[in-house]
Amino acid sequence: MKTDTVIIGEDGLTRPAWAHANPLMRAYYDTEWGMPVREEQGLLERICLEGFQSGLSWNTILHKREAFREVFADFHPETVAAYGDKDVDQLMADPRIVRNRAKILATIKNARATITLRNEGGLVKFVWSFQPETTPAPQTPADIPTQSPESRALSTALRKRGFSFVGPVTMYALMEAIGMVDTHLVNSHRRGSSGVWG
Repeated sequence: MKTDTVIIGEDGLTRPAWAHANPLMRAYYDTEWGMPVREEQGLLERICLEGFQSGLSWNTILHKREAFREVFADFHPETVAAYGDKDVDQLMADPRIVRNRAKILATIKNARATITLRNEGGLVKFVWSFQPETTPAPQTPADIPTQSPESRALSTALRKRGFSFVGPVTMYALMEAIGMVDTHLVNSHRRGSSGVWG
């Protein structure tokens, strides 16, 4: 059943249309999207996967996520930072992931930048320092921003520290995914579930 803003599932719970694409997307929406990520490895994974998603659908990335985790050693910074040309060639030959050389190289670069960023308190502290003072309260999907002053500032700051594929739209998607902003529609059953926003 559709309403103006969400779809009411057979379980009676309200979700945005994208969360009804398939069981994997629904589980991601119900259990993970919008929940805080406050550990380095998990946050590096999110940043890199948001970069891989650029120009593609999140559904595509989510279906390839386990393969991404396998080939990038669960996004362990030191391991990925040590990847060289031979590793890149192997990744480019792996049909289970998105075979985009620029995005693969960005993941390696981001792992190296993550290690360097430990000198400034670490990736988690750095990213979360851009959390805005307020969060949107969208009634409809059209009310959801695609970027913000904070996502633009975060993008600029990460680029200055050596990160790639971290544009302001990509960083806003990251902020949504990790609960820095709550863009669940106000009548979604997940609104407020992160505990970050009252």
